[in-house]
Amino acid sequence: MNQETKICQSCKRQFVIEPEDFAFYEKAKSPPPTWCPQCRAQRRMAFFNERILYRRKDSKTGKIIFSGFSDGNGFRVYDHKLWWSDDWDSMDYGREYDFNKSFFAQFSSLLKQVPLASRSFVSPINSDYCNNAGYLKNCYLVFDADNCDNILYSCMLHKSRDSLDIYYANNINLSYDSFMVWDCSRIFFSSRCDDCLEVYFSKNLTGCNNCFGCMNLRNKKYHIFNKPYSKESYQEKIKEFDLSSYRNLQTIIQQARDFWLEFPVKFREGTNNVNVSGEYIADSKNVIHSYDVTGGKDLKYCQIVIPPANDCYDYTDWGLNADRIYECSMCGRDVSRINFCWDCYKTVSNSNYCVQCHNSHNLFACIGLRNKQYCILNKQYIKEEYEELVPKIIQHMNDMPYTDKKGRVYRYGEFFPPELSPFCYNETIAQE
Repeated sequence: MNQETKICQSCKRQFVIEPEDFAFYEKAKSPPPTWCPQCRAQRRMAFFNERILYRRKDSKTGKIIFSGFSDGNGFRVYDHKLWWSDDWDSMDYGREYDFNKSFFAQFSSLLKQVPLASRSFVSPINSDYCNNAGYLKNCYLVFDADNCDNILYSCMLHKSRDSLDIYYANNINLSYDSFMVWDCSRIFFSSRCDDCLEVYFSKNLTGCNNCFGCMNLRNKKYHIFNKPYSKESYQEKIKEFDLSSYRNLQTIIQQARDFWLEFPVKFREGTNNVNVSGEYIADSKNVIHSYDVTGGKDLKYCQIVIPPANDCYDYTDWGLNADRIYECSMCGRDVSRINFCWDCYKTVSNSNYCVQCHNSHNLFACIGLRNKQYCILNKQYIKEEYEELVPKIIQHMNDMPYTDKKGRVYRYGEFFPPELSPFCYNETIAQE
């Protein structure tokens, strides 16, 4: 198809749909979007509370638990361990589809009935105060992370250990107060460093060790403010800075930041890419208008995606073997061919409009299901019934669309309306 210019339903600005976009929508069996890419991202992010925790009551036991969902918001929430237990069955909330009501009105009603898991977490060990994470051990206030040990007060980490106050890192250890560091050890007060060792107050270093207050160095060692030293004189000079003094520490931080301003910065943060646009992209190919992506291929309008992820559009947060994902948030780990889903993970496929479903396939508008297939609104069908009913529901979504409080119209092909979110807008990353 030819390029087409449309007016966004939400912000009323023009946006363009390219011929390759139409090809993807045809593959996803979805009509073209009616919201622009930025508004679509905001809408998905309105369902992503990355790092706010609350003390609240478990809706079943009444005991105090920690949850990403606040109390008194009209949603039922079970403690993480209870939710994953066999003490209840989400299929008990199943219902027939009502062709006299709009789809999103019915889904909203079900969403208020089926208990939600208090936190989105996989296999935590002594890490009760974390969320949106998996395989953490001895971690505290760590969010959007996986495969980490002994981490404190950090966000967006992967395969890291023994560090604190870190944002956006992969394979690091023994580090503190740093941003965007990869394959590093003992990195302090630094940013945008990879394959480095023993680095302080530095920015944009690669393959360096024993550097202090440096900028834009490659494969250097024993440098202070980009000036080379011998090993012995370097160590003596570091002692003179006396970092045990808080006043000296603050002085050096400011001195380093002033020094960084003397150097040019890269037009885009990214490495080992082919045909990409956006920011913070690495080891990727054909990744367009995307951010915080590593190991992606054929992606467009995606954010916060870890490898591998292939053939995805409008995808916010996660990945880890994700294939042909469209308009989803917080979904990952062996997911494929899913559209308009939120917080679904661990082998989910061929599913639309699902929330917190796991190890399941061929679902439509389901919440909290595990190890199921051919279900609609949490009601079980045989394969033939399911395949006959789903097209009728899609047609009904188009014939009787849902209109939100701002007058925006939702037919099949739109992500969940923000007003269905269990979070307040300022609890989520949407405003960021």
